[in-house]
Amino acid sequence: MKISRVELRRIALPLVTPFRTSFGTSLARDAVLVRVVTPEAEGWGECVAMPEPSYSSEYASGAAEVIGRFLLPLLSGEVDAHTAEQRMARVRGHRMAKAALGMAVLDAQLRAAGMSFGSYLGATRDRVPAGVSVGIMTSIAELLDTVDGYLAQGYQRIKLKIEPGWDIQPVARVRERFGDIPLQVDANAAYELADARHLAQLDAFGLLLVEQPLPEEDLRGHAALAQRMTTPICLDESIVSARAAADAIALGATSVVNVKPGRVGGYLEARRVHDVCQAHGVPVWAGGMLETGIGRAANIALAALPGFTLPGDTSASDRYYERDVTQPFELDEGHVTVPAGPGLGVTPDMDFLDEITTAREWLEV
Repeated sequence: MKISRVELRRIALPLVTPFRTSFGTSLARDAVLVRVVTPEAEGWGECVAMPEPSYSSEYASGAAEVIGRFLLPLLSGEVDAHTAEQRMARVRGHRMAKAALGMAVLDAQLRAAGMSFGSYLGATRDRVPAGVSVGIMTSIAELLDTVDGYLAQGYQRIKLKIEPGWDIQPVARVRERFGDIPLQVDANAAYELADARHLAQLDAFGLLLVEQPLPEEDLRGHAALAQRMTTPICLDESIVSARAAADAIALGATSVVNVKPGRVGGYLEARRVHDVCQAHGVPVWAGGMLETGIGRAANIALAALPGFTLPGDTSASDRYYERDVTQPFELDEGHVTVPAGPGLGVTPDMDFLDEITTAREWLEV
């Protein structure tokens, strides 16, 4: 297929409540959307880079520039998702930018072929269990009320964001109040190996895992921490490719992996991360980056692969947004349905997109 032109669209979609992690607070989903136009079909992609380089070195405006200035010129002529990935590899890094453009190319390719994302990636289920991520709160009482509400909705797993000063006590109170629920924590690299004794206090709570406690480059530190804790260590920011996953497993730095397609450069590489982990007997789960229905559709399809044995951050749309940019994903007995239509299986609401668009640009290939 040949790409004729591409739209880069910046949107600002308000969150229902502020979402706070150890690296900042989000009030809206400020995102770059990518629309690829071909003679056969259009495809959509979503860039997960944040407005500022806090989660990673990438940020939304920079990703948009990289897509338009460096990546898109590589996609002239006949192209599909695999050739697009190979050509974009000429540009160093910028995985989130590559993932967004690659996702749009794959969506267009699959819509033209009448095949769903799930079928293409190798999904084995038509619905997946949904977990929910709970941000850092202003009080324990607020946290307990929030968790209570999500459990009442049927979420299969609770993830608590933690940071120094908001860790042991909140986890203890949630465990005390709600008993033996599937519970895990996410530090977003907020600690150092010197905090190992403090982090080991989490072992008392029977957690599924502690996610990315140390800086992303510190694989040796994670391996050392894994020897001092009984709670499984899960890596997120550290896993930037299938090779990185293999290295982390070999070093003993992780026994669970959070797979985020944007972080590893796209859905083809995300599938390779899944395959590496499955070959080593390491469970994986699908992480989230506050995606709209566009990115959420692809993540849910990925989460239906056989190695995804833990509930992921595949929440319903109303966890984050009063109105999504696609038909909303809804919780059904703690699960969300894998889209079965061609490509992503969802269609953006163009009128609503226009309402929340803050900038847009059409680029010729």
